[in-house]
Amino acid sequence: MNELKPAANGYQSRTRTNVKRLFYWNGVWGAATALMAVGPKFLWNKAMGFTLLSIALDIAVGIGMILANKKYIAELDELQRKVQLNSMGVTLGVALIAGVPLSVMDAYHVIPFHADIAYLLIVMSITFALSNLYGTQRYR
Repeated sequence: MNELKPAANGYQSRTRTNVKRLFYWNGVWGAATALMAVGPKFLWNKAMGFTLLSIALDIAVGIGMILANKKYIAELDELQRKVQLNSMGVTLGVALIAGVPLSVMDAYHVIPFHADIAYLLIVMSITFALSNLYGTQRYR
């Protein structure tokens, strides 16, 4: 009972490679963003040169992440592309609808905390994950 797995076709292999690439770029961007956020305070005592370098690194890695996402979406089949783009559209809408009022409420001290961008990123991440799961289930 040693069953052999069927060989992955070219599409599956490409998709797997693109998912790994996307995972890598997202992880590196997360690390670069963390370095940019905590480095000035904990690693280099607010030295302007290192801070600017960490910002440049974060932007450069962010561009790499965008290109990896673009390649990933371009190589999906039509249905998977539709699910991804719908999820991105919903996420953009939720980010705008939640982000602008949150910013205004912070500016006028309506909320008792500072409206940090991290809160918006959390909302966006949850929105994307849920809308992607919904879209995937909807088209099964």
